[in-house]
Amino acid sequence: MNRISAQTLLGWITGGRELALLDAREDGEFGASHLFWAVPCGLARKEIRARALLPRLSVRICCVDDGRGLAETLAAWLESIGYTDVSVLDGGTRAWEAAGNVLFSGVNVPSKAFGEWVEHHYGTESVDARELKAWIDSGRDMVVLDSRTLEEFTRMSIPTGISVPGGELAYRIGDLVPDPKTLVVVNCAGRTRSIMGAESLRRAGIPNKVVALRNGTMGWELAGLRCDRGRTEKFEPGTPKTAALALQRAKAFADQSGVGVIGPLELTWFEDDPDRTLYVLDVRDPVEFRAGHRPGSRNAPGGQLVQATDAWIGVRNARIVLVDDTGVRARMAAAWLRQMGHRDVFVVEGGLEAVEATGAAAVPVPELGTPVDLIDVTGLLHLLDSGARTLVLDVGRSIDFRDGHIPGAVWGVRTRLDALRPQLSAARHVVITSPDGMLARLAVPEVKGLTRADVHVLEGGSDAWHAFGRPLVKDRTTPPDEACIDFYLRPYDRNSGVEEAMNAYLSWEIDLVHEIERDGTVAFGVPGETDAAA
Repeated sequence: MNRISAQTLLGWITGGRELALLDAREDGEFGASHLFWAVPCGLARKEIRARALLPRLSVRICCVDDGRGLAETLAAWLESIGYTDVSVLDGGTRAWEAAGNVLFSGVNVPSKAFGEWVEHHYGTESVDARELKAWIDSGRDMVVLDSRTLEEFTRMSIPTGISVPGGELAYRIGDLVPDPKTLVVVNCAGRTRSIMGAESLRRAGIPNKVVALRNGTMGWELAGLRCDRGRTEKFEPGTPKTAALALQRAKAFADQSGVGVIGPLELTWFEDDPDRTLYVLDVRDPVEFRAGHRPGSRNAPGGQLVQATDAWIGVRNARIVLVDDTGVRARMAAAWLRQMGHRDVFVVEGGLEAVEATGAAAVPVPELGTPVDLIDVTGLLHLLDSGARTLVLDVGRSIDFRDGHIPGAVWGVRTRLDALRPQLSAARHVVITSPDGMLARLAVPEVKGLTRADVHVLEGGSDAWHAFGRPLVKDRTTPPDEACIDFYLRPYDRNSGVEEAMNAYLSWEIDLVHEIERDGTVAFGVPGETDAAA
């Protein structure tokens, strides 16, 4: 196995060639301390995540961990499925830090650091929670637009707010706010999507005054104010009446940022190029994507792509092609990706002319085709009612287990199941589940290595159980915070110290702009542009 030093890796990061830097730890562990450009690829989800992040088998890869041997395990597995240029950082994060380099906490760090840079660079205006509350109470002519996903908005929102995910803002603002005198306030849970949403509207050149809600819903609650819960108000779907104006605005921003424009033929050439990694990302709303999309593309809603770029793009210096129906959303997202430091970013004119596929596209995972002993909900109910020693094992994310699991189920991280050996050994039947059943299928070999019981996979997972009309148990305390190594808990997800965690998170975000200066490998902005605020 090829091992490289921290000095060599630093040269790779700054050298300009394609590089995938994968951290083999689970997401919660990764969030505690990692390299700035590292992308989480925990062993429990490696089959799914690695193939999505690494579409080209010959790309250069470096695997990292904290020195526990997880990087070696990931590297060996990658080589076993055909990746040809895989290395391991010798000594892991400890060696990186010992060489004088910076480690970062948190997740989606490049995107969040970029958000802080944008606020400093462009002078994004903001309003604090108390002042916004006074504006709302006074009946000021204004609109509050929540740039998170509809799911997040429904969970908690600012009173009077409307769900307009960040990628939709510049596209739909003309219909949403036709009066140029109306004040526009953009919010998220913390800072990044508030800043990026507000600045997207400012970069688009809308005539309205636009401000971000400083510190989002966290700042709102820290100010002693109450969020609404359960609301579903959202933008009107379909092509907005002002789409032509939105395209004119988006073109100007994209041109200023150096976004390339190609046609379907050039995209085909990119797809056939064996020497470059290519990501084809459809930035439309998920509902539109499911209704029909270009074969081979993945859905990455524009605002979410910008605020969590490493969830879709695992290779630095790869080619990135964004598609949508009118060109507005693709151009806005592409402009920000260019300023984030991605050099080869393109939008496709006519990129959806070849729409064929429907449904939610998935990256092929060959391991999911391995035969397993499936059991349906009726069969599981029979086992549970029979009195046979049946253990239901949920290997989904800890946060999902908290949100709803089959009564009596136990939870475990797929690659860390040895702690459950006593329960597994005592069972006569083990039924593995996860929300959609995918991780459950992948966990069969690990479970079989720990028990002599009959091992089944619940067909359709816990979603099928719920769809059958059976209840799911919600319990925020199980597993406890310290056990959630597979998920980076946000302040809202914690069972204690929530206010302290909110303050720490917001301070961490604000300080990122200074941390990236210490790192020295980060360069935001359009090449050749000065650092003066526009």
